[in-house]
Amino acid sequence: MSTATTATGIMTAAVLYGSEDLRIEQMEIPTIASDEVLVRVRVALTCGTDLKVWKRGYHAKMITPPAVFGHELAGDIIAVGSEVKGFRVGMRVVPANSAPCGACFFCAKGQSNLCEDLLFNNGAYAEYIRIPGRIVRRNLLEIPARVSYTDAALVEPLACVLRGIHETGVQLGDTVAVIGCGPIGLQFIRMLTAKGAHVIAIAKRPSQVDAALGMGAESAIDVSAVSDPVASVRELTEGARGVDSVIEAAGVPQTCEWALRMVRHGGTVQLFAGCARNVKMEIEPAELHYSEITIKSSFHHTPHFMREALAEVARGDVRASDFVTGESPLRDLPRVFEQMKNRNTQIKTAIIP
Repeated sequence: MSTATTATGIMTAAVLYGSEDLRIEQMEIPTIASDEVLVRVRVALTCGTDLKVWKRGYHAKMITPPAVFGHELAGDIIAVGSEVKGFRVGMRVVPANSAPCGACFFCAKGQSNLCEDLLFNNGAYAEYIRIPGRIVRRNLLEIPARVSYTDAALVEPLACVLRGIHETGVQLGDTVAVIGCGPIGLQFIRMLTAKGAHVIAIAKRPSQVDAALGMGAESAIDVSAVSDPVASVRELTEGARGVDSVIEAAGVPQTCEWALRMVRHGGTVQLFAGCARNVKMEIEPAELHYSEITIKSSFHHTPHFMREALAEVARGDVRASDFVTGESPLRDLPRVFEQMKNRNTQIKTAIIP
């Protein structure tokens, strides 16, 4: 395939070599194929997934080291391949970190997040990023004029959250418990509140309680201050029956088990956060059966929810100022991850290449 690019030279990028081995290096600016675009990164956001990948040193689906790292970004198109339609140099864009094939069994079933050939793209922590043709065609969005780069960079994680709410089947007026008040949990709280749900947040420390209440939670429980988090949640519901739904956004077996005990008969548990492989949780099948509890999991996003997330951002329902609590240059990214590992008070950090 022919290439077409107007950008040459050297750029700075963060390269992941292995577990907690992240290096800031100089490398050539990527060249693009005829169906691709090159984006100058204006802002990239840190996230819990990137922290997990940094700790682990790889991601089975998304990244094999050594590789340029990061996936939440917004920027400007600076080069366009000759076959690209609908995009031009100078356009402000937010690219998804993946795109489905549109032709496999799961895409035909309307489950494109499970695409058998889901194409992932990493490299947000760099001055420039190449956007593959499939993402250009299916999952590259123009940023509305009134939306900032930092607001737009929230679109990818927000798309995952919106799909999680949709898959859970939350209705207006429902009471929903959200376990875990990291960046994703807080986005769930904000969007559930905006959609008319009553949210009970379950947090690990006082600072997270404050953050959850600030996002609109009606109640927030610090698990370090109560003897039985399940009972504490149930006491806040009518007749102590339990909540209509639980969003488990912590990703540990204990909190998954809590979720099953917090939900009312006929309710739904959304195991949103991915647990580590080879861990187990205890489930009592009879309790599920006689209580008609539904267990669901929501993985990733789809092009539909990317567009819905951008619309939410454009309406001002979600703002970067609610989640982005710091800003750092790209050269400081290794230090930022060390701070995240040590559980500082930052929610998300905007990395400016």
